[in-house]
Amino acid sequence: MIHDFWEYLQQLTDTSQIIIDRLKGSTHQGYPDRQYPGDYGFLDGTTSIDTRELDIWVGSLSEKKVVGALCTVDLLKRDTELNMLYGCTYDDIQAIYKSCQH
Repeated sequence: MIHDFWEYLQQLTDTSQIIIDRLKGSTHQGYPDRQYPGDYGFLDGTTSIDTRELDIWVGSLSEKKVVGALCTVDLLKRDTELNMLYGCTYDDIQAIYKSCQH
């Protein structure tokens, strides 16, 4: 069943348009001292656990495959998010993880 989960995420990504609305290096609107360590956006036409589109980080690998998922909990906003990691190297993932801690 776990294998199916990753296959389903890959299929969802393969059949969705990726909309990048925050480019790597751009400044975070809520935290102006932080920059996005990778391209960040969403899968158009999807719905995630926060009732918005499924978020996605696009890394620097040329082969674009789902390599993981990051679940975040924001105690100030009292919400959770699921972020897909797509085409990310180990270093990309470490930078993304670090950027999500505030």
